[in-house]
Amino acid sequence: MKKLAKKGNMNQRMDTVLYRFRSRMTAYPPGMCPLELYHALLQMSMTQSCGKCVPCRDGLVEVERLLRSILNGDGSWETKDKLKDMCVMIAETADCAVGVTAAQLILDSMEEFADEYESHITKRSCVENVVQTVPCVTMCPAHVNVPGYVALIKNGKYAEAVNLIRNKNPFPTACAMVCEHPCENKCRRRIIDDAINIRGLKKYAVDQVSADTIKPPKRNVKTGKKIAVVGGGPSGLTAAWFLSLMGHSVVVFEEHEKLGGMLRYGIPEYRLPKEKLDQDIRSILDLGDIEVKYNTRIGRDISFNEIREKYDAVFLGLGAQLGNRMPMENVNLNGVIPAADFLQEVAAGKDMDLSGKKVVLIGGGNVAMDAARTAVRLNAETVHVFTRKRDDITALETEVMSAMQEGVRFRTLLSFLHIEEDKENPGNVSAVWLQPEIVGPYDKFGFVTTEHSSNYPYRFKCDLLILGVGQRSDVAAFEEGGVPTIRNRLIDADECCQVKDMPGVFSGGDCVTGPSTAINAIAAGQVAAYNIDEYLGYHHKVECDIEVPFAEQNPCIPTGRAEIEERDPFERKEDFKHVEMLMTDEEAVTESSRCLRCDYYGCGAMVGGDGE
Repeated sequence: MKKLAKKGNMNQRMDTVLYRFRSRMTAYPPGMCPLELYHALLQMSMTQSCGKCVPCRDGLVEVERLLRSILNGDGSWETKDKLKDMCVMIAETADCAVGVTAAQLILDSMEEFADEYESHITKRSCVENVVQTVPCVTMCPAHVNVPGYVALIKNGKYAEAVNLIRNKNPFPTACAMVCEHPCENKCRRRIIDDAINIRGLKKYAVDQVSADTIKPPKRNVKTGKKIAVVGGGPSGLTAAWFLSLMGHSVVVFEEHEKLGGMLRYGIPEYRLPKEKLDQDIRSILDLGDIEVKYNTRIGRDISFNEIREKYDAVFLGLGAQLGNRMPMENVNLNGVIPAADFLQEVAAGKDMDLSGKKVVLIGGGNVAMDAARTAVRLNAETVHVFTRKRDDITALETEVMSAMQEGVRFRTLLSFLHIEEDKENPGNVSAVWLQPEIVGPYDKFGFVTTEHSSNYPYRFKCDLLILGVGQRSDVAAFEEGGVPTIRNRLIDADECCQVKDMPGVFSGGDCVTGPSTAINAIAAGQVAAYNIDEYLGYHHKVECDIEVPFAEQNPCIPTGRAEIEERDPFERKEDFKHVEMLMTDEEAVTESSRCLRCDYYGCGAMVGGDGE
């Protein structure tokens, strides 16, 4: 009698195993030896071999043996050469993708982690400082004690949680609203189910207690030193916060009427209500000994050299508030505007009704999504986002999804050719021309390439063209003062924020790295403050007397992740009110209880001491 096959059930079970394996790979902790990871991937590839061809069947076994000997400290340069030759042979002669990709994987590791191979061969150990660390703390650019404040939130100690955040980051409220939460990327909870909603819990804390009502940390005794901070954005105010805590006097030069930089003038109200931002700014200024000179532009009201002469040290946190324009014909027509400029005009209160207008946006970053969703709220008839390839949509997935829900339309595989001027209304944009693309091979960074399709270019009518193609810093006045710049007019500063060949001058944030995130700018301000303190001859430590609750063991029961809900798309797109709703008390307790407390269990190595 014929029986039903049981392969379907077996395949389902194997899919479950592979899913759990992928979860473990996703949660691979930072600080671990990369060669161990490649060794694990190689072993997984070996289990996929069908055994029909010799290069894959026998060759991968030899590759695994050679790599293992290097990992164990028994390998030599000859071993590495044999490993490379074996992988090249397999990549060229294996019958199928299993052997080819496995061999290529090891070849890639030899190129990408040459220093690790050298260390294992010459020192019989990993590269110095390669040690397993707490993933969320390591992945946070500011190295905030994430497990600590999550535990405090769980215990209902919201003010203490906010102060623990402010030990590394003086913008707990702003980051609770807009941070890209890189701390969640390697969360070890992914091994069980999904990452902790760290940003959501931070938002819950600042929703319970306002940052400007919490007593600030105690300042050190006055040092008599005076530091100039140019730019009142996240990096500049962070530097001012820590320098003031250390006992130094700070003067902030801000060219606008209000502080906040791109947090105020680049992020729309519906994502970051400005009253929430002001809570952080008030808490910073309440610290004391921070003077702000508003409406002061360097090069117009005071020269950079004057500042250098009057102050003991200078920090340049200029940001990148100037929108880029493409070097092409008709780019200066009416109706063509960089995304950053568009957002700043809206933030400044400029009357901009887009009723009945067709809006086209080129670019797929977070600034582009902000501009697209802002255009929707300004009553645009249609909003289309065009990108050359899917990889160009670099905005957070939640931002893209929210934009789609609000009616923004997306098209990829279209390259931007040129801008058409309206013949009936000269000086105004009337359309863009787009070239269809087809996908090609992946490049060395793992991104797909494209090339022109045989389809003809086509014309797309628009009344407003927004260019989401990046931003730049206004560094002209500083170049005149001798500040060195490199490509794209970025200030030439090292990872310690020290400007090249200019003792006492430091710089960090977007004006050094190019457009990035708020938390990266905050981290730069923190690093700069500690290094300025060292430059002035001190070694201050910012005291934090917050006691973190005892770590209880987690039963590791798979539990759903509590997400921050948003207002209905059809409702929220009609105004600029904040789109996110409040997390409930029950959700906050459940979510904070999911934390595995990797600062005590599983990793146990906290990183990012004061100033690091």
